[in-house]
Amino acid sequence: MAVPKRKVSKARRDKRRANWKLSLPGMVKCPKCGEFKLAHRVCKNCGSYDGKEVLKAE
Repeated sequence: MAVPKRKVSKARRDKRRANWKLSLPGMVKCPKCGEFKLAHRVCKNCGSYDGKEVLKAE
C-alpha cells in the first residue's frame, strides 16, 4: 500500500485548503419593489415572481 515518504508541512496542507470557501449568493433587485432578493425566487417583500403576484403581500 502507498505510504507518504515525508510529513506534509502545515503550510503545504493549509495551501491546499485555502480555496475551500463559500461564495456570495446571487442577489438581484426585485423589478417591482426594488428590494434585494435571491435570483429565480419569489420576492419576500412584495410576493411577486416573473412580474406576477404569487404570494399575498401583507
